[in-house]
Amino acid sequence: MSLIQHRIDGFRTGGSATLTVRDPATEKAVGEVALAGEEEVGAAVAAAARAFDAWQDVSQARRARIMFAFRDLLERHEDELARLVTAEHGKVLDDARGEIVRGREAVEFACGIPQQLKGEYSDQVSAGVDAYSFRQPLGVCAGVVPFNFPVMVPLWMHPIAIACGNAFVLKPSERVPSASNLIADLYAEAGLPDGVFNVVHGDRRAVDALITHPDVAAVSFVGSTPVARHVHAAATRAGKRVQALGGAKNHAVVLPDADLDLAAAQITAAAYGSAGQRCMAVSVAVAVGEAADPLVERLASRARALRVGPGADPGSEMGPLIGDDARTRVVAHVDAAEAAGAEVVVDGRGLPGPGFYVGPCLLDGVSTAMAAYREEIFGPVLIVLRADSLDEAVALVNANPYGNGTAIFTSSGEAARHFQRRVHVGMIGVNVPIPAPMAFYSFGGWKASLFGDAHVHGPEGVRFYTRAKAITTRWPRSPAGSAPAAAPSAGELAFPTAT
Repeated sequence: MSLIQHRIDGFRTGGSATLTVRDPATEKAVGEVALAGEEEVGAAVAAAARAFDAWQDVSQARRARIMFAFRDLLERHEDELARLVTAEHGKVLDDARGEIVRGREAVEFACGIPQQLKGEYSDQVSAGVDAYSFRQPLGVCAGVVPFNFPVMVPLWMHPIAIACGNAFVLKPSERVPSASNLIADLYAEAGLPDGVFNVVHGDRRAVDALITHPDVAAVSFVGSTPVARHVHAAATRAGKRVQALGGAKNHAVVLPDADLDLAAAQITAAAYGSAGQRCMAVSVAVAVGEAADPLVERLASRARALRVGPGADPGSEMGPLIGDDARTRVVAHVDAAEAAGAEVVVDGRGLPGPGFYVGPCLLDGVSTAMAAYREEIFGPVLIVLRADSLDEAVALVNANPYGNGTAIFTSSGEAARHFQRRVHVGMIGVNVPIPAPMAFYSFGGWKASLFGDAHVHGPEGVRFYTRAKAITTRWPRSPAGSAPAAAPSAGELAFPTAT
């Protein structure tokens, strides 16, 4: 088996401990990944700090050209990256390619960084005085990312941070390490100087060492809510900027006037794609009024028809879960809901191995008191709640502690507008089940789905990875020049005001 090493300052570096990486479709070992401790994390941060000294002074045009080259390399290596993702994550190849394309959109946004970093200028704010502002990079930035999107989620972070003039240390999930190493190789091929982008693999030890390191200025995180809360608290205590995106319980509200065939098709794809292992997966369908029974019938028919198998098999529509722990957790939630009175309309438990498989599960008759509703299952489980009205459905969405994404299926513009203004959720789809915004907007939720003020990528990403300077200038008389029209002859003790 190959040893998957760190990438620090342009070099491959091992470590004293390793972890076995397994193919979820077969349960077979596909490699050993080095695990970083404080020493390896410290080396990566030191390399990034050294590289930052020169990188921050590289012209914006040069940074943009490197991003253009990196973007082209991502496109050329799309199949190779997708195969790595499928081998370690288990998702089907088309899904893996899809996440690479969505991640590449963030790189395309970063290619326009000179436009994003333009400051402001005001002439003659006072007599003989001008004012302007510009933004500068922070220094060393860190990213800690989950297993479910090994390419896309990191690409929401480091291209923008690097294009803004920062250096970056990425800690990918130790379950899916290989794609991040290939990304490091592509950066080098694009012309990025050594040390500007570094990869350290590891578990919680590496995370804690990275997010509290004194030379790390900002931390970006995506993962579960308990870990997001921990990362936000620990990094904030250490004086860092933090954007920490947590878990989700995304609702899709279906009104009686909706196209139920379209709604069922879209919700099925959003619920079971990537085996439900998406922070934007639809895990709750809220059927309003008379839509309920026909919607459940359509959802059940589509769920039963899904083909479950290895991600590398062209005939598969849904792959396995990431590991045995995930499979055990998902089955336990379905068992508990059934014991509490829910109807298991479609039962994906008990699929034969090898592989960490659970088929699509559809639960009806679920109450908001059940753990299957209250907790993020992160698996191929769709539950159905029933509401008598749109306002009751909105109240259900708002009462949930998560606020990542939601959707409404309707043919009424009035209902859609009411919904989008009343729900307490960061990202909303109208007849779109996974409303992940394009890269020129920003991605982020509300409530327990986000800790910190800033969303990722897009304009908020630029603001997160930079800080502003405001400059006020006056040019008084010089021996060889003439004085401005109203140059003061002496300083004033009173607080200055515009004149």
